[in-house]
Amino acid sequence: MAAQAADGFKYEVRIDAPGDVRELLEKNLDVVRFRGNDRIDREQLQRLVRVAPEQIRTLVATDGYYSPLVSAQLDRETGTPLVNIKVTPGEPVRVGEVDLQLQGFAAHPGQPPDQQFDVNALKAGWPLKKGAVFRQDAWESAKRGILRSVVQTRYPRAQLVESQATVDPESHIALLRVVIDSGPEMRFGELRIEGLQRYPASVVRNLNEIDPGDDYSEAALQSYQSRLQDTGYFASVDVSADMSAILNEQLEAAGMTPEQNAATAMAPLPLLVRVVENKRKNVSAGVGYSTNTGNRASLTYDDLSVFGLRLKSALTLETKKQTATGSFYFPVTPEGYNDSIGASFERSDISGEVTAVTSVAAKRAWGTPLQERNISLELLTESKSVGGIPSSRSTSLPLTYGVTWRKLDNLLFPTKGYALNAQLGGALLPILTDEAFVRGYLRGVAYLPLGVSSNAIFRGEAGALASREKNGVPAVYLFRAGGDQSVRGYAYQELGVPVDGAITGGRYLATASAEYQYWFKPQYGAAVFYDAGNAGDSFSALHPKSGYGIGARWKSPVGPINVDAAYGHAVRKYRLHFSLGFTF
Repeated sequence: MAAQAADGFKYEVRIDAPGDVRELLEKNLDVVRFRGNDRIDREQLQRLVRVAPEQIRTLVATDGYYSPLVSAQLDRETGTPLVNIKVTPGEPVRVGEVDLQLQGFAAHPGQPPDQQFDVNALKAGWPLKKGAVFRQDAWESAKRGILRSVVQTRYPRAQLVESQATVDPESHIALLRVVIDSGPEMRFGELRIEGLQRYPASVVRNLNEIDPGDDYSEAALQSYQSRLQDTGYFASVDVSADMSAILNEQLEAAGMTPEQNAATAMAPLPLLVRVVENKRKNVSAGVGYSTNTGNRASLTYDDLSVFGLRLKSALTLETKKQTATGSFYFPVTPEGYNDSIGASFERSDISGEVTAVTSVAAKRAWGTPLQERNISLELLTESKSVGGIPSSRSTSLPLTYGVTWRKLDNLLFPTKGYALNAQLGGALLPILTDEAFVRGYLRGVAYLPLGVSSNAIFRGEAGALASREKNGVPAVYLFRAGGDQSVRGYAYQELGVPVDGAITGGRYLATASAEYQYWFKPQYGAAVFYDAGNAGDSFSALHPKSGYGIGARWKSPVGPINVDAAYGHAVRKYRLHFSLGFTF
């Protein structure tokens, strides 16, 4: 490898060593790092060459080579001085016996075996096994890892009291010794809340799944903190175990032996929640554009405390759709239920079908990001006009149950796993319902990694509706296809049942998609895709309409942004699509 100094003394460095060693030296060796420095002269270069062998031995020892053959020479015969470095690493030092001593970790009298700390599992999890190459970074990582696995559960005051690596360069063996003192076992106590002024304490208490007497767990603290942050009530949240509450007992424990320390029961640690409340009211406005529904202007108003409830309202004006919504959210119950009530009005003009829907709804949601469930009861009144057909009006009171499963390696930028959403509902009783119906819907997406820089995405959806007559069933419960999140190459909800020059919803839906992505940089990629699907009033009418094309991908801070150019085979037109990932 050659080097040129922009100013000052110029020289070249050539390293003859195995690939991993050469990379280590190129990043850390002074004679390489100071190349191009305008303060380097011939005398300084000679000094760097003299000290290079000792520095090389120190560097390669961190990679497990303790007996290398090293030479460093300065060749002045060439026009530009050349530093020749040769390294023969030799046989690496490997891990020999590992002496892992765990002091303390005593079980409380009468504690069932299945509730005791698993010392054997801790030892088995030691990552630096006998026979592995002894590298300094792996040694430090192993010590940090085993200590962290202890302090995260039950023993937050555990300490690494001794660590020693004895290296024998002649036998190429490293003997390891690690001693960890557990300290006393800790348990959670009562909940304490600081910082609440406007919002009720139930907002914090109802999300607490930690009971007094539970074993100390960092994971439990982080999970509780995450749930509180997601409520929207707080600008910042800190959840911790209050160690200062047991300060006197800690001072007494400092004078005990490890055995006495582990056997001494400490007072429960108060569960301390510190919050900084968000401002109560918030107004925001925005403009945008969607390839599905056109130009967009939006206005939102939120109030975090209206008679103890949280209000969220929005007005959205788009070219093809105009929506006004307002919902009140109750504090999460101790059982984890998120209840809300709301009302909305939506007018849309899509593919020749004009609808105006007024609805009042009550909803309950519960679960985790891995499995979310909800049930809703909605009263809808809809007026609809299609082409030259006189407008119609319908009323319906459907009950719908939905569940979403997610098993993904990353919720924001998934590359492996799947997500599945299923809905089942309908209006079966002749109460505020013009036409009884039952409806089912299923949608899924699967991510398959194909290598370091590429992956495949497969999507599919299916839906069916059963009723005596289609007239009287609200259009929102019928099915159409086409658009950014459906069959690309077609306009939004362009695929459905033709009626008097317009496209209306059908009883059945089936779509599928396959996409290949290649990431030429960590944040930027390209894609090719093929979509197909349709909606209709019978299975025979589901003749698939296909769309295919290419796209650009960007992993933005808010999620994956897709820009696609698609060709709709049935309409023989190209269409541009913008979307934010595949949403559920």
